[in-house]
Amino acid sequence: MQLTGEEENMLRGERGESLAVAYRILLAIGEATEAERLIPVKWAHISGVNYNTIGDSGVDFLEEFSKSARVAIRTTINPMGFDQNKTVNLSENFTQKQMSIVRSYHMLGTTTSFTCVPYEIFDIPEKGSAVSFAESNAAVFSNSILGLLTNRESALSALASSITGKSPYSNLLMDKFRRAKVTVKPDYELATELDYGLLGYFAGNTVRDNCIGINAGEEKLDTIKAKALSAAIGTSGSCGMFTKEEGAKQEIISCGKEEVTTIKDELNTAEDGDLIALGSPQLGLNELHLLAALIEGKRLTKRCIIFCARAIHNQAKHLGLIDRIEHAGGEFMCDSCTCLTPLITRADFDSVITNSVKAAYYLNHSNRVGVCLKDLKTIMKECADYN
Repeated sequence: MQLTGEEENMLRGERGESLAVAYRILLAIGEATEAERLIPVKWAHISGVNYNTIGDSGVDFLEEFSKSARVAIRTTINPMGFDQNKTVNLSENFTQKQMSIVRSYHMLGTTTSFTCVPYEIFDIPEKGSAVSFAESNAAVFSNSILGLLTNRESALSALASSITGKSPYSNLLMDKFRRAKVTVKPDYELATELDYGLLGYFAGNTVRDNCIGINAGEEKLDTIKAKALSAAIGTSGSCGMFTKEEGAKQEIISCGKEEVTTIKDELNTAEDGDLIALGSPQLGLNELHLLAALIEGKRLTKRCIIFCARAIHNQAKHLGLIDRIEHAGGEFMCDSCTCLTPLITRADFDSVITNSVKAAYYLNHSNRVGVCLKDLKTIMKECADYN
C-alpha cells in the first residue's frame, strides 16, 4: 500500500507513538485487503466498549493508548455493559473495569454516545461519504440505506481511523465491490420485523460476498424492518451491505418457508420467557412510538427491559413516550444493549422473549439463556392486558 510522505512520517513516529500505532494498524489491514492507499473518512464508530467484549487486555490497551492518543474526526462509540444512571447488581470487578473503559474513551475525545444506532441520532454526512463503522448493524444499514461508504470494521481498525481520520481504500469503499453478484429472493410474504430478521440471517449465512442482493418486494423499507434486516445480515455472516438492484448476470437464491423455519427453530430455544428484552439494535423513536401504541391502556404481565440510547430516551421523554411505556410497566436501560449484557444471565433468567434475531443469537450463544422469538406485536398481544 502506498503512503504519502506525511503518512510515512507519522508511521515512523514523528508525531508520537500513538499515531504511529494507529497507522501500523491501518497499514496491516490495507496490505491484507490489497488497498492501494488510505483515504479520508468523516466519521468513526467504535465497538469494543462493553467489558464483556474486550476483557482485561482491552482495558489495559485503552488505558495506555488514551494517555496520548486523541481522535481526529467525529467518533461515536457502541453501548457499554449497563446504564450509568441506575443501580445495577453487578460485580465490583465488572463495574470498575467498565468505567475504566468509559474513562479511556472520554480521554480519547470520543462522543460517549453508547449506542449501536448512531445513524438514528447524529447528522448523516452527504451520500457517498466514507466513514469507518465497526458496529455490524450500523455498517450494513449505513451502506445499504444511507448511501455511506464503510467496510465492516473491527474495534481496532475503527479506533485507528478515528485517530488518523483515514481508512484503507478497499472492499466496500470501492464501487466495484458494492454490486451484488447474488440476490436472495423470498418466495413467501414478509410482514413483520421478525420476518425481515430471519430473511437477513438466511442471506448473511448463505452468501459470503461483500454485498448481497435482497428482493423482498417492498419499494422502500421502513426503518424498523431495515434495522432488523441489517442487524441479522451482520450477525450471521461477513456481508456489509445489501442492495435491491438486480442484474441480468446475478445468481438468484430462493429463500422459502422451510429455510426460515429451520433458522427460527435454531434460534427459538424456549416456548416462553421470564423476561421481555427489546433493543438489539437499540430501539429508536419509531419503535418506541409503536411500542407505546401497542400497550396503550394496558399493563405488561412480564418484566420488560427496553434498551435504547440515552439521546433517544431524552427525545422520547420529551414526546411523552417514556411515561406511557413506563406506566404500562416497561423498564428502560440506556447506555447498554441486549447483546452481551451482563444484566441478562442464566442465574437470573431461564429464558427471554425478544423480537430480535440478533438478540436471539447472542442470548443463546453468549448469555446462555433460552430464547422465545416472536414479533413485537405478538409479544405485546400476549404479554400485556388491559387494566
